[in-house]
Amino acid sequence: MRSRSDCRSSRHPVGAGTGSGSSPSGAGRVDHSSIRLPGGVRRYVVAAREAALNGTRWKIVQVAAAALLGAALALAGAPLGLYTSLACATIGAGCPAGPPHGRLPVLTRLTPVQAAQSGTYVALGDSYSSGEGVYDRAARPINSGADRCHRSPGSYVPLVAGAHRFGGGSAFWACSGATTGQLFSGQYGQQPQIERVGAAASLVTLSIGGNDAGFTSVLTGCIVKLPWSSACLDQQSEVTKRIAALGPSMTKVLRELRRRAPSARIIVLGYPRPFPAAPPDGIDNLTVEDQRWLNGMTRQLNDVAARVTAEFDREIVAFGGTGSVEYIDAYDAFDGHEAGRPDPYLNGLALDLDELVVNSRSFHPTGAGYRRFAELINARIAAGPGRPMNNFRLTTPAPTDSRF
Repeated sequence: MRSRSDCRSSRHPVGAGTGSGSSPSGAGRVDHSSIRLPGGVRRYVVAAREAALNGTRWKIVQVAAAALLGAALALAGAPLGLYTSLACATIGAGCPAGPPHGRLPVLTRLTPVQAAQSGTYVALGDSYSSGEGVYDRAARPINSGADRCHRSPGSYVPLVAGAHRFGGGSAFWACSGATTGQLFSGQYGQQPQIERVGAAASLVTLSIGGNDAGFTSVLTGCIVKLPWSSACLDQQSEVTKRIAALGPSMTKVLRELRRRAPSARIIVLGYPRPFPAAPPDGIDNLTVEDQRWLNGMTRQLNDVAARVTAEFDREIVAFGGTGSVEYIDAYDAFDGHEAGRPDPYLNGLALDLDELVVNSRSFHPTGAGYRRFAELINARIAAGPGRPMNNFRLTTPAPTDSRF
């Protein structure tokens, strides 16, 4: 038997596989540099290495050629706008100048006329608006309750409605005898006038205050008296108190109208001077002094209405609010055509002899008088409140696409 050491020695003889002898110091190591491959294998390895080198060079050539080609195409296509069009079409970049796609809404301030016509015209008030002076009892009522309120097609209201294109049409609810309180409570079982006003209203006209001051009874007291009596002027104290109390009542009316129609133009129409500024003589048992006094009471009443409306509109301006509250001073509107004149705009005393009563059209506008009122209101609609309106229209432009 051989020992384990003998087996190890015979399994790995010194210098085995080298083809020649070697020194003991090189025992166990293989010198690869001295390995010689067969000729065919060697040629294959050399060819493979050359092919690898040539492949890398070819890729470099391809990349360089592609870059040169891209640069040439870019130079050729740039003047034609090909790449700008492509970028605009795909990602919306580099598009030609023009209206932007999806423009923002445009805010436009309305003119006074546009603001007035943008919605519904609603006419409120007393007999000077209802048309009492031309009311025909035999005519068919123009709307519900017109026979009780004496609403007439001869009033200024239909004339104003016909002169404009109101977007929401018109509504005529003035009622003879109305006071500021009755605008809220109603008359003859009818819906209160003020409740006829909604957010769609763009114009509201109103004559009010004469009945609060008790002008019908005052005028009656001036006419139905002894010729030498001072009964007319004796009413001064009481009438002055009623006129002074009108301010808060009218403010309440305007505030409610503004609450209901915050964008509306509210136009308050004053009362005309009933008699000449310098009456030449007596009329209908009214002395020259009586006529002057009645003119003065009308002026006081108008002054209150003018002051209240001006203060209210200043508040709207201060807060930058929409709409307006405006006053038309009609005191001299019938100048030269007062009661008793040859061509009056105001009826004088009219008696129903059959019933021996004063006809309600007495001292109310004639047809010409209501036409004069319409002229004043139409002129105010066109002129506006004397300041810019804060009413605006929001317009969304039609979408445009200028990319192609």
